[in-house]
Amino acid sequence: MPARVGTSMVTLTQPQIEYLATQRLGRLATAGADGKPHVVPTSFRYNAELGTLDLGGRHVATTKKYRDVQANPWAALVVDDLASTDPWTPRMLEVRGRAEAIASGGAHLGPGFGEGFIRLYPEKVNTYGID
Repeated sequence: MPARVGTSMVTLTQPQIEYLATQRLGRLATAGADGKPHVVPTSFRYNAELGTLDLGGRHVATTKKYRDVQANPWAALVVDDLASTDPWTPRMLEVRGRAEAIASGGAHLGPGFGEGFIRLYPEKVNTYGID
């Protein structure tokens, strides 16, 4: 897999995995061949078999984020929410790593997912209010 050459994946903790299971929307940051940043909301699923995050939607293979990952495989996903507003209790999980654009197989992620998807291999994880 070219996207993983020379990388060192980290394993998400059980509390991080449980948090992700309660969320369905995150924000994916990519940079295209021009190096300019691009951040968009995206759906995701944790892939327990591979320890990756699989990101997608209906027509992901036609999007800028998909083309960005093909040009520059570095990406980050942020998932966050408020556990409570009284008192104000934010939670956040950021996963950085290499990503790969995969042309088929995304429909297995569930309803609303098309064939193309992005697979993010965690190399650095930052959290707030989760662990």
